[in-house]
Amino acid sequence: MNRFKEVFREDSGYKAFFISLLTMGLGYGIYKGVLDNYLSEIVQMGELDRGFAEFFRELPGLFLVFILAALYMLSAENIYKLGSVIMLIGMGLHAIVSPTRVLVTLAICVYSLGEHIQLGMKNTLCLEYSKPGYGGRALGLQNGWYHIGTLAGYAVIIVAFLFVSGRGSFVSFFWVATALVALGTLSSFRLKGSSAVSDESRRRFYFRKKYTKYYMLEVFYGARKQVFFTFGPYVLIRFYGAGTSVISLLFAVTSIASFLLAPTVGKLIDRIGYKTVMIADTLILVIVCFFYGFAHHIFPMNVAFVVCCVNYVLDSVISMASMASNVYVQDLADSQAEVRATISTGISVNHLITVFIALFGGWVWQTLGIETLFILSAVLGLCNSAYAATIKVPGKQRT
Repeated sequence: MNRFKEVFREDSGYKAFFISLLTMGLGYGIYKGVLDNYLSEIVQMGELDRGFAEFFRELPGLFLVFILAALYMLSAENIYKLGSVIMLIGMGLHAIVSPTRVLVTLAICVYSLGEHIQLGMKNTLCLEYSKPGYGGRALGLQNGWYHIGTLAGYAVIIVAFLFVSGRGSFVSFFWVATALVALGTLSSFRLKGSSAVSDESRRRFYFRKKYTKYYMLEVFYGARKQVFFTFGPYVLIRFYGAGTSVISLLFAVTSIASFLLAPTVGKLIDRIGYKTVMIADTLILVIVCFFYGFAHHIFPMNVAFVVCCVNYVLDSVISMASMASNVYVQDLADSQAEVRATISTGISVNHLITVFIALFGGWVWQTLGIETLFILSAVLGLCNSAYAATIKVPGKQRT
């Protein structure tokens, strides 16, 4: 806990916040560990169907800025609590609805609404609770702590699905995830609100010219992220035949790597500068995309599967560099309220492209193949690096 005391203000609510993150992460690990296989095996969603489901899952993110505008009278802490409650409802729906594409997509959308409302507040609260000059470290701890929870959830699924199968097993674990989200919701209610209700920036779409580069970076990042988030596991399931335990094991390895390396990424952002990190991570992405799309042309299928798994983990690690854009915002902002409003707008800008990538990606895979899909992701990554290179860094940040 000494590391937390070094990074966070003692008078903040960081303890309850991190307990909530841990519990929510555990519930999400169980949920995510079974979801993709559930959609493929039980709901019978194909590549294009998966794209449609993801389109609706991302809609709350697209409209997040307007949702938060409607909640402008609430503090950041209370908005975080509201997100927890909606997540709880969405998770419960997964356990009770019939496995039809429409109803399951509805459940995914409700859970996503709560998740995105929380997403708009997680980084905000973390930065508000941190001490000056520790923004990158604070975000690194947040990511690492959340991944501890998700790792534990994946571990449960890895073991369980070695012995069970069928729709009943999936539903049982949706109920377990619901109970864990309920505990996380209770913990979130220990957070005390501190945001000023008169903050005008939260009443409208908060756009400022000085954040133009940040908004564009969110567009590029959102597009390339969506390809891997939606179709990365689905490629392994439908193209290589990976089962639920295997997918959960992959997610677990990813969580371990993220947990171990998230603090290091945070330190790198603070020490070498967010601009350098932004450029480097998407250059590495080009290599990742190449092997993910073309491994089966180079190696035997069993070897190609392993190569893709390794590259999936690597993509998850380098995607943590997206924390750098939040530190960039903090560097430009005049107040923490402005940081909160800008990050929330950035999430909506991010989703402006992801909703279309979800639909377009499913069509590309179905008609042109996975090779074209990941070439597209690599090109978007290169655009992100090129644009990040144009950032003018203030004197207090080193490149």
